[in-house]
Amino acid sequence: MLRLRAICPFSWRVFQFRPISCEPLIIQMNKCTDEEQIFDFIERNKAILSEQQVGCAFNMLWNLQKQKTSLVKNVEYVRDHPQFLTLHNLAMNKFKLMNDDTLVNVLYITQQFAGEDFDPLVEALVTESWRRLERFDIKLLSVFSSCLAEQHLYFSPLMGRIADIVHRNLETTQDLSSLSVLMVNISSLISRHFQEQLVNKTELLFDTMDSSEVDFAKRIVQFLRNIRYCYQPLLERCNNVFLSNVDQLDLDSISKILSLHKFLQFNSFKFIMVAKKKLTEIIPLLNDPASFVKLFVALGPIAGPEEKKQLKSTMLLMAEELTSEQALAVLRALEDMESRNSHLIKSYLKISFIPTEMSFLVCAISMLPSPLMDKVGISRIEAVLPQCDLNKLTSFSASVLRWIQYDHMHLDSNTGKQLKLLQKLDHYSHQRLQHINSFDLLWKELKYLKGDMFPESLIEEMIAALQRFRDEINYINVAEIAYFISKTNYLSTLLLDRIASVAVQQIEKIHPFTVFAIILPFSILNYDPPQRDEFLETCMQHLNSYLGIFDPHMLVILGSSLATLEYFPEDLLKAIFNIKFLARLDSQLEVLPSCQSTRVQFRLMELNRSVCLECPEFQIPWFHNRFCQQHNKGIGGMNRAQQQIYKMLAEVLGGINCVKASVLTPYYHTVDFECALDKTKKPLPYGSHNITLGQRPEMPWESNTEIVGSRLPPGAERIALEFLDSKAFCRNIPHMKGKSAMKKRHLEILGYRVIQISQFEWNSMALSTKDARMDYLRERIFGEVKS
Repeated sequence: MLRLRAICPFSWRVFQFRPISCEPLIIQMNKCTDEEQIFDFIERNKAILSEQQVGCAFNMLWNLQKQKTSLVKNVEYVRDHPQFLTLHNLAMNKFKLMNDDTLVNVLYITQQFAGEDFDPLVEALVTESWRRLERFDIKLLSVFSSCLAEQHLYFSPLMGRIADIVHRNLETTQDLSSLSVLMVNISSLISRHFQEQLVNKTELLFDTMDSSEVDFAKRIVQFLRNIRYCYQPLLERCNNVFLSNVDQLDLDSISKILSLHKFLQFNSFKFIMVAKKKLTEIIPLLNDPASFVKLFVALGPIAGPEEKKQLKSTMLLMAEELTSEQALAVLRALEDMESRNSHLIKSYLKISFIPTEMSFLVCAISMLPSPLMDKVGISRIEAVLPQCDLNKLTSFSASVLRWIQYDHMHLDSNTGKQLKLLQKLDHYSHQRLQHINSFDLLWKELKYLKGDMFPESLIEEMIAALQRFRDEINYINVAEIAYFISKTNYLSTLLLDRIASVAVQQIEKIHPFTVFAIILPFSILNYDPPQRDEFLETCMQHLNSYLGIFDPHMLVILGSSLATLEYFPEDLLKAIFNIKFLARLDSQLEVLPSCQSTRVQFRLMELNRSVCLECPEFQIPWFHNRFCQQHNKGIGGMNRAQQQIYKMLAEVLGGINCVKASVLTPYYHTVDFECALDKTKKPLPYGSHNITLGQRPEMPWESNTEIVGSRLPPGAERIALEFLDSKAFCRNIPHMKGKSAMKKRHLEILGYRVIQISQFEWNSMALSTKDARMDYLRERIFGEVKS
């Protein structure tokens, strides 16, 4: 008994020792102001430090690093210090005693200081965390998932368990900050249905977040990028967070956000403007290659002419200092800036072996003035083909076709090798399509294909595959699929009817900003679905209350697309044709890439022309004379084939004074050939005829924009002959596309009888001789064959 009583006080002292001594040691540690003091403390107390104090030491070391700028951080010094190894060993011995928070925190900090690929402490901490996983709260789970992500364990069974835990607890989760971290980290493993659940949960919790917290908004956009979902409502809400906290955004943040927006094809003119202003201000402040490359990539595509010149000249001085990764980033930015550097491209191709890099570089080379590819380059392409998806395969195919075209012009000896490469590309592409057995897999392959990269041999198979899965088209994917079809130039009535049906039935679930993409294929392909009026009216009713917040250039594209379909909503036209809107559009055109800016200006001109001709009751003025005059200065003369047709028409009509070539009409449509017949079908000669073959007139046939039938004798008619190449028709059938159909309408309004002749008909066997073509022209012009 006495022995037991003697032991008890001792035991009590032992068990009371740690709690009593723990607090003073932590207080001592908290008084340390730099790494040396912490390391001295560890050396003095290593024999008595508890697991809690070990965690505290890790915490203090990492907090000191976070307080420093990147220029004065000394991670390597801390990692290599003997007492850090002591701390490391203490953690290795005590990790099983650590509570959950300390365990995961030590894992996170150890990884921040890690210098080796393998660290036994990291492995032990991950294993122990895995064992405790089910009891982690969502905040701890998010930190642990980030630790796994840092080790690139996105597809690991452990990340799968985390995804399952998130799924099971999603309904009760209220912490969006932690959830957004988890969403990014588990995005590679989750189903489409779970993705939708996470998006819906994010919308519900969004307003619970502090609007000054930029990081959670960046993570949400990153999640949408990871799952390849351009979900406009969330993107807009995140964008509002960015715009409200511009002062918090540094180069890294702006660069990241612009990159994410570009990938998701999300356009925010306001963010581009504030990003441009902030980035332009820091051009003179950066002189190290890493930071300047980041600035170049972010600012280059949106910079003005002077800023672009400054960026390029500075980058040229740094070119030799760039790493291969930095060089590739610069090349991508130059592509967006519509500029290329052949030295950078060709030197980098020699060391690249990643399919994504290879496809981009090969594409860049094919667009150079002399796109030559040697045997080594061709063999490097062949080596990566088995790893490529459809996007990269079609990119390679488009590049090889450009080489073949160039080599054919210059009688190069590599053409045979390039044809064989093209056959291999075709083989791998078909093979990849044939192994797809679900809509999700098919759409993942097709989604990011570029319109000018669809090989003829593949497009029919792609459309057939989409048609098989057409019932999978719904409000979530309808806009993206419609946009994809608009790039193919392939008329599939099955798919377009399904798209129109989904739009009519599920319009309330479709974001207004994506409606223009749904309308686009109908406009381009000149197709009216069975419920045409209901389809267009439903779309416009859904858009009307949002017209004031559309990005200006998107509204112009929408209006132009609807005009092609002969649909002119008055509210839309009022929103576009006013001084305030056109001023906003001018500001936006300044920051758009020049080719995109030009396209938007053309769309506005076409819309202006359509409204003036087809809806004169709106009394919208024509204000594009100067724009059209400048554009027509650069238009060349007739080619050899057109000159031959011109001579034939002169012979059919009785002389060159009875036909005009390359005529500019009021509102600046260009007519290939024009003639006039009196009421007895006799050709009328023109009063003055000084047109030289190969030249174009400088002005339209009227100085004003009124239709002038009065200049012809009574009963006479003016005839426009249009020779249409393959671009005027759908890819799969001889169905005229929207732009050509609209031009025909406009010419008829201007008083023409329009004769449109397709190249398929003109180059057919039936018209293989000159006499057959002459008879054909007589029949089309006079209504009868003249021998």
